[in-house]
Formats: sequence, structure tokens, C-alpha cells
Amino acid sequence: MSEQSPVPSVHPATSSMQSLKRVRTRHFQAAKEEGSPFTGLTSYDMLTAQIFDEAGIDFLLVGDSAGNNVLGYDTTLPVTVDDLIPLTRAVAGAVKRAFVVADMPFGSYETGPLEALHTAVRFMKETGAHAVKLEGGRRSAEQIRRIVDAGIPVMAHIGFTPQSEHGLGGHLVQGRGQAADDLLADAHAVEEAGAFAVVLEMVPAEVAKRVTAELRIPTIGVGAGPHVDGQLLVWTDWAGFTTGRVPRFVKQYADLKTVLADAARAYKADVQERTFPTDEHSF
Repeated sequence: MSEQSPVPSVHPATSSMQSLKRVRTRHFQAAKEEGSPFTGLTSYDMLTAQIFDEAGIDFLLVGDSAGNNVLGYDTTLPVTVDDLIPLTRAVAGAVKRAFVVADMPFGSYETGPLEALHTAVRFMKETGAHAVKLEGGRRSAEQIRRIVDAGIPVMAHIGFTPQSEHGLGGHLVQGRGQAADDLLADAHAVEEAGAFAVVLEMVPAEVAKRVTAELRIPTIGVGAGPHVDGQLLVWTDWAGFTTGRVPRFVKQYADLKTVLADAARAYKADVQERTFPTDEHSF
């Protein structure tokens, strides 16, 4: 398990978002203005969506990280819109309070604003999601603007953008040194294009703090330190399912992989020893 210190957060009882019957885009803005951090997790199915919703998680991202965590791919690049639509529909249909964001996968918005709008409309019509997310700062500004102009909320994503990992040279921290100004320019570009919030992934904490101070819209950190407006993690990382090295920015809150493995071994042993099923499990 990771031994990192937990990210500072507001106790649920002190957060005005906690009592909401349904989280909306305006509530993220209000949380920023109040200085009340909000929370996000990925989810790819009905069961985890219901659990996280009942736990009070503010937004759920049906991420293209499903490629790594559901579909068995090495990267997110092979993930398609058709892959994510049924997953997003399951999550959106399961929640009562949480705000559901559909991730737009690689190849679904890069050719321009019209393609981006078409993809966003599909997600909104076919899944019940409340917003879409796409990667890129200045290069995606026109796509964001076109989607927002159609009445669809957009969560932007800058810093390390997994869909561009080959172009970025791998999983590298973004925004160090002189590159901080480029990252800030990307942040302002997505804000001006109409994004209601922006994810900052694998960005130095001091740079993320500067971005958060300069932007009017909320910032959401994924490995961007504590000085942002909200936090987002891939749920399988903090739940202990990750195989191999756990990202430095992840705190593991559970070891569900061990729990499930132990339960499966116990079930197998019971069946082999004929201690399950018993009379109480029979009709």
C-alpha cells in the first residue's frame, strides 16, 4: 500500500455539495468560490456507480481508462465511442446525485469541431450523461467551443493527456520550468472556450496552484497536488486492484484485490470439500 499522506479535504459535513439532491455544473463553480474541495472517481458499471453515489462522491467519470481496467488494453488508445456508450449508460442510469461525465476517446474529436460535436451529441442522447470530457488545451479549444455552443457542458483535460502519451514521450510530468507558461496558456484557452472545469494531470503542485488562482473555473487534480479545487482518481488504483507500480500520486484506501482473491479461494475450498452448498442454501 502507498504510504503517502492523504490529500487535504473538507469533511463532508462542511461541504455545501454534500446535501445536494443532484450535482450540477453550477455547484462546482460554487464549491470553488467557497473553497470547498469536491471529489471525483472513475466508474464503468452500475454497481460501483451506485456505491460511489451513495458515498457522496460528487462526480463520476466514465473514462477511457476503461481500456486498461475493463477491456484489457495496454493503453487507452484503442477505446472507441461504441465501447464507452454502454458503460456510460450503465453509470448514468445508476446514480441519483452524482454528476456523470463521459470521456471522449482518441479519434472521436481530433479532426475538428463537427466531429467533436457529433461525438458529444451521441453521448448525451444515448447514455444520459451530464457532460463530456476531452483532452487538449489550445489545440482542442475550437472543439470545446462548438460543443458548449450546442448546450453540452465540457470538462477539459490538460497537462499529461494519456491519449497523447506517444507524442509526450511517455508518462511524464507536464508543466515544469518554462513549460509552465504553455500549460497556463492551455488552461486559459479551455476556460475561454467555455469549459466548466479543467482536469490537471501530472502537473507540479506549484504550477497547479498558479493555474487554480488564475482561472475562474474549477481545477481538478490528478497528481497535481493539494492546491486545486477538486480531486479525481481512477477507482481501481485507490481500491488496490492495480497490478505493478501504483502511481506516486495515488493513495490506496483499500486492498480489494486481496479481499476478492481470498473470497474466491474460500469459495473454491468450500465447494471441493462439499461444505457449500448446505441445506440452508437448498430449496
